[in-house]
Amino acid sequence: MAGRSDSEARSAKLRKVYAALVAGPASVADRRIEAAFAAIPRETFAGPAPWTILTPAPRRLRQRGPVYVRTPDDDPAFLYQDVLIALDAERGIHIGQPSLHALCLDALAPQPGETALQVGTGSGYYTALLAHLVGPTGQVHAYEIDPDLAARATANLTPWPWVQVCARSGVSDLLPAADAIYVNAGAARPARAWLGALRPGGRLLFPLQSGQGRGGMLLLQCPSSGSAWPARFVSFAIFIPLRDMPQEDAPALATAFGRGDLLAVRSFRLAGPRDTSCWYDGGDWWLSTREP
Repeated sequence: MAGRSDSEARSAKLRKVYAALVAGPASVADRRIEAAFAAIPRETFAGPAPWTILTPAPRRLRQRGPVYVRTPDDDPAFLYQDVLIALDAERGIHIGQPSLHALCLDALAPQPGETALQVGTGSGYYTALLAHLVGPTGQVHAYEIDPDLAARATANLTPWPWVQVCARSGVSDLLPAADAIYVNAGAARPARAWLGALRPGGRLLFPLQSGQGRGGMLLLQCPSSGSAWPARFVSFAIFIPLRDMPQEDAPALATAFGRGDLLAVRSFRLAGPRDTSCWYDGGDWWLSTREP
């Protein structure tokens, strides 16, 4: 019993430093996010040790594919770093980089009492952070199409009864009304179901990317009226593609990202003629450098 108590105390101490590193004042504005990272044990969602960690080796990644390191034991210190933990290395499914998710959650700004949707739940780690942020007066609907991962997430998230794990597609039309939607898989366009589920003032954050190419986390806010939405990119990002949404080659999207001027985007538009402010034309939608 003493050993378990000591282990939990050590994990809590590690989490406090880890939270400050990935979500401290230099990274995010909302102090609740740092508290959430400090409160939620990552080992619950990583599964039994030894764990497989993706190395930060971008040059080798391009040449040989992902490079992983196996931890020698179950010391939780290995988890409390700004690293990706493999859930299925062969398929490239991970618990994503904490500092990126801290930045994204700060931008999405889930508030107590809100309803949040997450698409691509994995084993549920960032779902737990969402649940912490909306609190027991809120709701989280977590979508995971992989049945094994959905089962893991369901078990892992039992301490948060206001979370409902849905073992199905997160791009179908049957989505509940939401204040915040957080997508953790890449798509070359926003799903119409996501746009339709947002309440006025609701936020959608998803990785806009072409196939396996580099993309960016795009934040949209649903207006109370009109077809022009406030929009901005939060960061560059590369996510595993959504399995349940057709992947578009969209070379023009890759070209747009290649220009490196993501910060110029100001609005997402569903109507109106394209003009010189068009940053990217998605066919039935476009991104503009004009304010909405």
